[in-house]
Amino acid sequence: MLATILAGRYIPDLIALIVVCVVQSAGVLAILNGPAARASTLARRAILTALAVSVAVMTMGFLLSFNRVYSHFPLWFSSWGRGLTILWAFLSVLMFTAYAASRALPAVESTHSPARRTFLLAAKTAILAGPVAAVGYGTFVQRFRLSLREINIPIPGLPKDLDGLRVVQLTDIHLSPFLSLRELERAVDMANETRANLALVTGDLITTANDPLDDCLNVLSRVRADAGVYGCMGNHEIYADSEAYTQEQGEALGMHFLRQQSALLRFGSADLNLAGVDYQRFHHPYLVGAEKLIVPGAFNVLLSHNPDVFPVAARQGFPLTISGHTHGGQVRVEILSQDLNIARFFTHYVDGVYRKAASSIFVSRGIGTIGLPTRLGAPPEVALIRLCRT
Repeated sequence: MLATILAGRYIPDLIALIVVCVVQSAGVLAILNGPAARASTLARRAILTALAVSVAVMTMGFLLSFNRVYSHFPLWFSSWGRGLTILWAFLSVLMFTAYAASRALPAVESTHSPARRTFLLAAKTAILAGPVAAVGYGTFVQRFRLSLREINIPIPGLPKDLDGLRVVQLTDIHLSPFLSLRELERAVDMANETRANLALVTGDLITTANDPLDDCLNVLSRVRADAGVYGCMGNHEIYADSEAYTQEQGEALGMHFLRQQSALLRFGSADLNLAGVDYQRFHHPYLVGAEKLIVPGAFNVLLSHNPDVFPVAARQGFPLTISGHTHGGQVRVEILSQDLNIARFFTHYVDGVYRKAASSIFVSRGIGTIGLPTRLGAPPEVALIRLCRT
């Protein structure tokens, strides 16, 4: 078990758990030495007990990441148990940060004018209530605000018969207790309303091996596009050990998942070559052998769940890469013109269109969520990409 915990995949979660525990402990210490300094012994013990319970709950949430733990519980309990503990960890850090900020404001004194007392009380209340309001909005409102995002990507030298080509993308579905079949059906209906020339599914259909992959594939089989539905694998297909099954069952349902493979499609007199690769792990060589999938004379498009491959794809000669994976950061805020989100720790390519010389990449925010059932500043989307000749 210890060896599994120390495996690369779980180290960021372990670091996050330690950081949150330290922040919570520091926050409780500040409360005990501040507002609760003169509280009764019983009240101070209650605060320390609450801290111990919080640490225990977060530790349990971390352990629910492991198959040998979550397999002993119903799927809904494992998913929501982990999700709610992550949500609590996130909220508690925001709350203690807000508490520290509120302490920086001047104390309310009886000598202050009524207007000043009202202002200071309102300011402290707003600072403390802000995190709760933001997390509540992301969990109960923005997470469900699925919309169609339309993007025009100018491409130098694009063949005339590909000018205006419409490509609809669904990615990072994560069908699980956090995303219902009804929500996925809504996304599929939205994709079909675009009447796209080509449809793409770029990985992470589910989150864990216990999620309903067959249900997800059956709903996705309703996607319609002139040239068909193609896709690639995400990292959660690896975690669920479902890559081979997803490809085989997808093929039986009329969807073509490309695994180090390409498909040559004809639009008028122009050839579009779709190349798909399995999930490219961070800190490993990217796209080894992918240059062999390029078809000279065709417009080559790379499907890669991980957008961090973009510089390598551009060097290999792919003028367009289409990706997902980042969820657009899933929870992102802008402070002093800086876009803050966890995805930026892993890649520069988080959301939208990026360019390098004559090559472009589009990164979709996707549909579902992982970890915590919240989206903030990164609403879910179905993406409609239009290729534009320049």
